Formats: sequence, C-alpha cells, structure tokens
Amino acid sequence: MPSIGRDDVARLADLARIQLTEEEIARFAGEFDSIMDAVASVSEVATEDVPATSHPLAMTNVLREDVVETTLTQEQALAGAPEAQDGRFAVPQILGEE
Repeated sequence: MPSIGRDDVARLADLARIQLTEEEIARFAGEFDSIMDAVASVSEVATEDVPATSHPLAMTNVLREDVVETTLTQEQALAGAPEAQDGRFAVPQILGEE
C-alpha cells in the first residue's frame, strides 16, 4: 500500500484549508502511515469465504404486519380532548398569530 509522505499531508492540509506547522506535517505523515498499515492488515484478513456484513447482528424487521383496522371517528377522537373547536383539537396559541 502506498505511503503518505510529507508532501501529501501538506497538499491535503492545503485543500482542507488547514494550516499545519512542519512538525505537525511530519507527525501526521507518520500517523497516516500507521493508519494505512492497519487498513492493509485488515484487507489481508478478509477472505473470499467470509461474507460481507453491514452489521454485526442479523437485522430483521420487528414491526407488525400493516393491517387496515377500524379507526376512531372524529367524535370519538375529540371526546377525550380538553377542548375542541370546529371539529379539531384546540391548542394554545404559541406564536402570537391569529
């Protein structure tokens, strides 16, 4: 895997509009090399017989089946409301608009 040198780090910093000192560029170049080595070692472990996964646990839909059922009428829904107006729930005004 190709290594990331000081010039590459300086170019990336310039593209990201980040000002780095010479010491930071040198340090980041070494850190990027460590990251690249870690990625390379993971790539070596992956084999053809290991399926790719997006989650460590099997994901299944836990929702119930969508079934049409009878619903409340407007009167039933408004029966429990503290206040109703024109067939709708009446709520306190919060924006000061009319």
